Amino acid sequence: MRTKAVAAATLLVLGLTACGAEIAPGEAATASAHYPVTVENCGEKLTFAQKPARVVTNDVNITELMLALGLADRMAGYVMPDDKGKVDQVPWKDGYQQTTWLSKKTLTKEIALDAGADLVLAGWHYGFDEGSGVTPQAFKALGIGSYVLSESCRSGKGTERGVMDPLEALYTDLANLGEVFDVKDRADRLIADARARIAAVPQPERRPSVFLYDSGQDKPYTAGKFAAANEIIAKAGGTNIMADLADTWVTAGWESVVRRDPEVIVINDYATPNAEEKRRFLTSFPPLANVSAIKNDRIFVLDYVDLVESPRNPAAIGALADYLRTVTPR
Repeated sequence: MRTKAVAAATLLVLGLTACGAEIAPGEAATASAHYPVTVENCGEKLTFAQKPARVVTNDVNITELMLALGLADRMAGYVMPDDKGKVDQVPWKDGYQQTTWLSKKTLTKEIALDAGADLVLAGWHYGFDEGSGVTPQAFKALGIGSYVLSESCRSGKGTERGVMDPLEALYTDLANLGEVFDVKDRADRLIADARARIAAVPQPERRPSVFLYDSGQDKPYTAGKFAAANEIIAKAGGTNIMADLADTWVTAGWESVVRRDPEVIVINDYATPNAEEKRRFLTSFPPLANVSAIKNDRIFVLDYVDLVESPRNPAAIGALADYLRTVTPR
């Protein structure tokens, strides 16, 4: 650890400049006329002297941004919970086999140092956390650059909230990473394909009301107007009943769910509690007994990574749209 910390400090002296997270050339890096390149990330300009060679990513959605761009060979590894085999179902599943699962727990400075990272891709509430001290500033002090997930810019402090719509955040990050890693053509194709697939989703004349259930029994944790899930529901042809809450992921009250009487409930599925456990709770919770979605058994499950900024968003929108059409048939 001490040797790696000294090496990281050396990189800091050699590679970082006042204009942003400029990464010093590593042994495996090769010079290119494409560099240096500068991108804007959450209101800050980041300058890269060459293509990062040892990237550590945090969480499934951010890892898959790299894999969708074909950049597994530029990764030192990823941090994310146990996926229960779900990553075997994505188009870029082979990329997971080409890199290393560093931890199933939380991103730490030690993980990045041990991996010899030259860049960390994470986000606020997706690995970066001021309370734990795992921040871009902390990595910069270790000579490691950071790129912040654009969706999470709105989860910071002060003027960061509401920087851009979640799908625009996806397109922005694909475009930025395409520049940083000199794979602009691939990034452009991914963006064009995502836009086309989403634009092709038919919109109903009447938009069914949808409640996004993440977790919580005393009070439900759900998606407000700034969460990616809100835009995914809208693009799929529904209306998020909590879209008036000017926040991302937020705690609400069961009384407001009952009063707004959603026609569909979308469950956010992840490890604990899982979707089936959440379904059992919702269908047996007395205050919800007369809610339309419960009475008509209209509960749809999407994976966590479907509902945050990720390359899976277009497929998730299409799948939810197909389900919502059973509520409002054409």
